[in-house]
Amino acid sequence: MKAGLRVISIVPGASLQDAGRVGYMAKGLSVGGAMDPLALVEGAILLGEASATAKAIEFPGGGGRFVAEGANLLIALTGATMRAQIDGRAVPWHAAHLVKQGSELRIGAVQVGQYGYLSVAGLKAMPLLGSVSTHFSGGLGTAIETGDRLEATPARQPGGMALNVKDRFSGGEIRVLSSVQTDQFEARVLDRFQGTNFRKDHRANRMGARLEHQGPGFGSAAHLSILSEFIRPGDIQITGDGTPFVLLNECQTMGGYPRIASVISADLPKVAQAAPGANLRFRFVDLEDALAARAAADTHQKRLANDLAPLVRDPADIPDLLSYQLVGGMISAKYTAEEDDPNAPFD
Repeated sequence: MKAGLRVISIVPGASLQDAGRVGYMAKGLSVGGAMDPLALVEGAILLGEASATAKAIEFPGGGGRFVAEGANLLIALTGATMRAQIDGRAVPWHAAHLVKQGSELRIGAVQVGQYGYLSVAGLKAMPLLGSVSTHFSGGLGTAIETGDRLEATPARQPGGMALNVKDRFSGGEIRVLSSVQTDQFEARVLDRFQGTNFRKDHRANRMGARLEHQGPGFGSAAHLSILSEFIRPGDIQITGDGTPFVLLNECQTMGGYPRIASVISADLPKVAQAAPGANLRFRFVDLEDALAARAAADTHQKRLANDLAPLVRDPADIPDLLSYQLVGGMISAKYTAEEDDPNAPFD
């Protein structure tokens, strides 16, 4: 039997994602891809693979149960934090782990954020239009379902590495640029937009996120005759009742609602990862600031490998245990007594 991961159960809407399809916007197909691209790169770094070809299972809010078949598998858990267990033993998130042949991996409900990711070393998938990503609104690919089997390669290393990841899963300040219709909004409306505490509505998916707020809407009479035109992920459209919607990865490519602003690319994953009810505040920046933020994000990705650190591991899983310097000991900030309690509730 070839090595692979068997899906025993999985949350609805889980899918295989990579960086998406570039170059098809003019044909009506948005880029799609992982809602948190950095999570893909983190997964690749943890597995020792090339980040340019990174791919992973994306979980919207919850995980599932999986069994390693045919060989030991190396996996990485990234993105929104979820509880995870291998054969009933808690394992930390933002880390790589060995799942032995026949062992069960369980991933529970999300704890912080919205989208979690399971990367598997050597995961095999057939690209379509240059990508393996499932694009639900474009009808490309399908959700991963119970009974599916994802082929991979046998583990070539024991895992046991982790990344210290800064919080990008709780909402907070989101930087935006002026958009096509921004100057058609009155100054007082734009000031109120920047001064408003928004909450991410539960009506959010891979196409976009509705934002709730207290007080009047953000419309303008000047927008009643806007024609449909090109739109892209990050644009913040204002609907007829004055409600903002942030367009996300699988948004349509044409639209006629006015755009009050556009989220910069470096901050768009923060909107996607914010769980329903999370607070969001918008702040206008100029193009120079946006480009600097993009450059900083790119530099961070390139330096991720330097941030890898070993986890405290079970001695039974270390084949060359005698080669380690064990004097002095080590502690891990990633485990808690609750996580190691076999009687603690999982979901």
